[in-house]
Amino acid sequence: MKLDLRAAQARHPAAPRGTAVLRGVDLSVAEGEQVAVIGPSGAGKTTLLQVAAAALRPTAGAVALDGTDPWSLPVRALQRQRGRLFLAPQAPPLPPRQRVATAVLAGRLPAWSLARSLRSLLDPQDLPDAQAALARFDLADKLFARVDRLSGGERQRVGLARALVSPARLWLIDEPLSALDPTRARQAVAALTGAARERGITLLASLHQVETALAHFGRIVGLRDGRVAFDLPAARVTPELLAALYAQREDDRAVPPPPAAPLPADRAERAAVLMQCR
Repeated sequence: MKLDLRAAQARHPAAPRGTAVLRGVDLSVAEGEQVAVIGPSGAGKTTLLQVAAAALRPTAGAVALDGTDPWSLPVRALQRQRGRLFLAPQAPPLPPRQRVATAVLAGRLPAWSLARSLRSLLDPQDLPDAQAALARFDLADKLFARVDRLSGGERQRVGLARALVSPARLWLIDEPLSALDPTRARQAVAALTGAARERGITLLASLHQVETALAHFGRIVGLRDGRVAFDLPAARVTPELLAALYAQREDDRAVPPPPAAPLPADRAERAAVLMQCR
């Protein structure tokens, strides 16, 4: 699925009236492309994903999914369009007493009839698919565990496993690594990007872990104060750009420090060098 935002402005529901969180964002993501959005807290990353998911209507500008403005569609058509998207919040809404298998297979609900959805609550359908999705996140042994028996990191990975069983053609993933240690974080991102690549899924993910974004995504969008600060291939993201993106003061942004040495060609090594320069 192709995603286009043109001069998009939006206000987060929790923000004061009249306060725009997104301020004229232009962004195009091609079908099957994988893009990471980075930036400081409050930059508008979550709001950007909600607008892209047609969960939050822009106050100005436009959003298009495969060339169609979702907000121009009748209600039922809009619901069908949303069924082609998968939005994963930072804290997945998993009922605590639910079995993991049921929680994962909830990703299939947009493609199931009401009767099949209700039947799956009592007798989970497509268990092999759920187990295969969990296995990519090293959770295959948790298939019949209760959600409230999982750690925070395990619940976060269960939320990501939902994407792998969903019928969606666009995955919008918000801060998927906040509860994961570095090793699990690398594993989760590799599983997510690998599955998206295999199936030709469009992936837009917001990340605080800059080094992980640089190591696993070919394109990086830097967001600050609701605006796109840069939109570049990962290989062209420099320490100066990162210093300006995360600077705490305006004068810090104006005079970024120069790089100390040429950057390595290897993406993982390059990411580590960039983080040392922050």
